[in-house]
Amino acid sequence: MSATFPPLRAELQGLEPYGAPQLDVPVQLNVNENPYGPSPECVADIAASVAEAASTLNRYPDREFTELRTALAAYLSQDTLPTTGRGITPEQVWAANGSNEVMLQLLQAYAGPGRTALSFAPTYSMYPEYARDTNTDWVVGHREEDFTLDLEHARALIDEHRPAVVLLPSPNNPTGTSLPHEAISVLCRAVGDGLLVVDEAYGEFRRGGVPSALELLPEHRNLVVTRTMSKAFALAGARLGYLAADPAVCDGIRVVRLPYHLSAVTQAVALAALRHQEELLGRVDELRVERDATVEWLREQGLEVADSDANFVLYGVFGDRHAVWQGLLDRSVLVREVGPDGWLRVSIGTPDEMKSFRLALEEVLRPT
Repeated sequence: MSATFPPLRAELQGLEPYGAPQLDVPVQLNVNENPYGPSPECVADIAASVAEAASTLNRYPDREFTELRTALAAYLSQDTLPTTGRGITPEQVWAANGSNEVMLQLLQAYAGPGRTALSFAPTYSMYPEYARDTNTDWVVGHREEDFTLDLEHARALIDEHRPAVVLLPSPNNPTGTSLPHEAISVLCRAVGDGLLVVDEAYGEFRRGGVPSALELLPEHRNLVVTRTMSKAFALAGARLGYLAADPAVCDGIRVVRLPYHLSAVTQAVALAALRHQEELLGRVDELRVERDATVEWLREQGLEVADSDANFVLYGVFGDRHAVWQGLLDRSVLVREVGPDGWLRVSIGTPDEMKSFRLALEEVLRPT
């Protein structure tokens, strides 16, 4: 019998599954969740919708999830109609079990053996895992010291490797940095026949005046914009991610998607949440205010802080960031040890949670 039983693929042996620490502490600010749950009215609507779906669970769900795609298209059109005069159509929308599955399906359809995916570090740590899981070659460039993109470096790397897919979060995770329209257009042209995927998982949290890449869809057929309901919609437990792109991109994903991949229950929950979007998204403004106050406070402590358009803040630089992370945890505050060496990331929580974070960090940084 082999030393590894059953024998894993060679490139998977010795690896640990992806995941942030799940620790039972009072203040959990490490995975960018929305701290505000749905209202009782929204919960009641979700429960009624799930109950209705439950009566049909002997049948497979609508594999094209037509009603959900129509509702998502209407929601996304709110970002595009005022600026382009054009909305998003249901044929341009695809959804899956979280934006992680959306990304994996994109690489299954458009990358794979003999093709390359590319991004620029620091960036979302799951991207190389999507590449690994689809046997896609992975290339990573670098960002500037302020975490912006050097477009000349980016174009040179694209010209050198001719990637099938370029993955760029905006706002970037873990830095919170957004991409200007100019950069997106330049890179769409540089990628040519490949896809430029702009991951807007935190798009609803962007500051005023920062545009969405959705506005550029009419100009670039190779642009894909992904979103999630986990963050702004406070539905991390529901697992619903989606994208907007040229209809041909969605048709390609259909070839690799598993049959009936979105359950009737998932579709019902997402539709109910979209009916309550005004309430759910109403908390976004509060989180933006708390984020900006956190950035200002951290800078007042003499720390470096990345400008953020997300619901988290990257801050540092610490000689021993793990010791700071552990010191916060010892005080019942869990943040994320992620990103460049010396930096930590804190999700934006409720005012009380952020007060606990500030008090804990003050204690950790206080000279002994």
